[in-house]
Amino acid sequence: MARLKKHAAIHDKHGNNNETSSSSASSEASDKKKSFKFFSGWKTAVGVICLLVAIYVGTLGYLETRVNTPFDDEKVVQESGLMVPDRYWGSYRPGVYMGMKSREPRSPVFGLMWYDFTTNNGVRHWCDQNDNLPSYGWLRHDGVTFGEQKIEDPPHTIVTSFVKTPGGDHGGHWTVRVNVTAKGDIKKPLMLVWYGALDESLGPAAPQSRLWAEGGALLGHTPQLLNFRLNLVPLTGKIIHRSFSEAHAPGLHLLKEKFISLLKAERHPKYGRLPVLAPDDELNEKDKEVNFVSIQLFVEPPFVLDVVYTTEDLPTPPVKGDEYTMVLEAKKRSFDQEFEDKFGLAAKGYSQDDVAIAKAAMSNMIGGIGYFYGAGRVRSQYTREPVPYWRAPLYTAVPSRSFFPRGFLWDEGFHGLLIGRWSAHIQLDIAAHWLDLINVEGWIPREQILGAEALARVPKEFVVQSNAAANPPMLLVQLARLVRARPQLFEPYSPHRATLDRMFTRLQAWYQWFQSSQKGEEPTSYRWRGREDDGVQLNPKSLSSGLDDYPRASHPSYIERHVDLRCWMYAAADAMATIADVLQRDPIKFEVLRDQLADEDLLNELHWSPTTETYADYGLHTDAVRLVRQPPKNPNEPAKVVRSVSMPPEPRLVTSAFGYVSLFPVLLKVLKPSSEKLGKILATLDKPDLLWSPYGLRSLSKSSPLYMKRNTKDDPPYWRGQVWININYLALSALRHYAGQEGPHAVRAGQLHDRLRENVVNNILNEYKRTGYFWEQYSGEDGKGSGCRPFTGWTALVTLIMAEEY
Repeated sequence: MARLKKHAAIHDKHGNNNETSSSSASSEASDKKKSFKFFSGWKTAVGVICLLVAIYVGTLGYLETRVNTPFDDEKVVQESGLMVPDRYWGSYRPGVYMGMKSREPRSPVFGLMWYDFTTNNGVRHWCDQNDNLPSYGWLRHDGVTFGEQKIEDPPHTIVTSFVKTPGGDHGGHWTVRVNVTAKGDIKKPLMLVWYGALDESLGPAAPQSRLWAEGGALLGHTPQLLNFRLNLVPLTGKIIHRSFSEAHAPGLHLLKEKFISLLKAERHPKYGRLPVLAPDDELNEKDKEVNFVSIQLFVEPPFVLDVVYTTEDLPTPPVKGDEYTMVLEAKKRSFDQEFEDKFGLAAKGYSQDDVAIAKAAMSNMIGGIGYFYGAGRVRSQYTREPVPYWRAPLYTAVPSRSFFPRGFLWDEGFHGLLIGRWSAHIQLDIAAHWLDLINVEGWIPREQILGAEALARVPKEFVVQSNAAANPPMLLVQLARLVRARPQLFEPYSPHRATLDRMFTRLQAWYQWFQSSQKGEEPTSYRWRGREDDGVQLNPKSLSSGLDDYPRASHPSYIERHVDLRCWMYAAADAMATIADVLQRDPIKFEVLRDQLADEDLLNELHWSPTTETYADYGLHTDAVRLVRQPPKNPNEPAKVVRSVSMPPEPRLVTSAFGYVSLFPVLLKVLKPSSEKLGKILATLDKPDLLWSPYGLRSLSKSSPLYMKRNTKDDPPYWRGQVWININYLALSALRHYAGQEGPHAVRAGQLHDRLRENVVNNILNEYKRTGYFWEQYSGEDGKGSGCRPFTGWTALVTLIMAEEY
């Protein structure tokens, strides 16, 4: 018994020990498990964080690349380069007084320079307002086969023309004629320079591309053209001296500077120190090849020179001499007949002089078409620095050869109205090139600065394009107008219909980009992005609207709603419905939004002021703003001119800015013909103390606080009272529309149309006769041209206005 108890005691002892040991082991295991869970959880958390960071970085990288990723669909442009033989060569360098190039990214370029070395006028090359030429521009240009231009540079008159000879596999031949005369038949000599150059903005020219001079001719070779030759053939007049140089130029934007650097003085018995071309010392440097050949002729007028371009594969010789004269005259007669057939101005009673001005307007629009290639600079909110867009071609008209020799998106919509009337084929090709520039987001950069020549003429602050910035979708509206006006061009199986069909997905993406990126805070409201208050501008600009310094809400904010953009979206929805319908695609979703935006109750709720009985923008606004001189903080610093606000802004309609924006419900035909608001607008339209002037509708009312006010000390008024022809064209189109509709305002609209048309046309014609130019804008006070010149972009719409083609 004692033994059992002892055993039990021992058992109990061991049992207790085992229990204690088990508990300790269990505790240790628990601690290890907790520790494992902690570290495991920590690792999981770190893993999740790393994953989230990776996702964020990846997403950010994806978002960064979207801005310069092309839209993923079939290209609209299917034929380019030598596949478009009739328009392969052309005057596609609108920024120079006379230049020829082909529609190839690496096309050699050819051009004219001239100068009078006895004066300080300088070398003429780029179209430049500072040259102060009395007049220059195309008199006739058909966009395909020929053009004729007149340049006044007293005492000389230079007439340049070109004629193309089609055929062969390498773009055909062409001849440029340079005809120099002097006033009063004086014999004052002139330096003429013809040159050829290779564009190395894409990198050094390939070994297969080269230029050289031989026996007074310019020769070259490229993979596309093979061997070519330019002969300079004098027809009449005297060549006093001839020289040439083979050189290396750092870029097309520095050809004139390179040319000047090649000149050296040589003694001449009659003219003293004569500038002549010398060899280029840079060619002795490593890796410097000839890419610029210039031939200088010192001539005595009257002088006529034919520059004859030939290739080896075309048996038909290019025209020159008397044959050229006959061919040019025949083309001019054919052009005149086609112009009258399409516009009928002589039949409307216009004088021969007035018809000639209308021809010049249309010809300068067509002759202002350029072919550009390169990559712009863009940015988005996700990019730290601007990034390059993809390299691409652009075939487009330009607003001004002297000031804006590059592509502008909303301008091109207006250009196409006139170009499409002359040649639907050319206009659709232009639109196709623009739509191929759309990115994966559905955005098109509003300003295209492609190539070294274009970039050299743009101020640095305007080079980079933001993907938040829109531009009015006039190109879309214009395509729909072409479809409505000429439905026969878009019948099934036609090439134009096929082009429009390829455009559709891109147009739809562009339209959708507007819907998602430019929406306002309120339903059916829209807001232009890109307005910034820097404290210096009297009223912060809205460049994306196209109306630049037109007064908006004084203090940019997210609550803004812009009546013009809302109307543009109505017009865009209507245009998409039209195009979808003709292509037999479902137009319903576009029609639904169009009808919603046409609801006048919604429009009035957002933008109508019952107090002033006008349409207006909405936002944070005060009229108590002015520019003041701010004393410098340090004695050596200049004084600043800044904006002073004497009364804080409030959320309100911007009714004090009565002008073009106020008219958009009429301009884009949003209002119904029976609308009471239409009647109120038409009733005040011809009041001279508001927008009406003897020269066209002013952009801003004379009663508005910012009428003709500077925006900064260095920024004169732009859309603050001047007469702009594109908006006057929209006004005339709308007035003609309402005059043709049954309703209580038809008679009034018709009367206003006739009076406004007469004012606009007469002033443009008179100013052209007085100054030799079409202008960017016209004064609402005296009708004088202002802004840049020549401006043969939308000012050339005067041809359509004269023809009453809306």
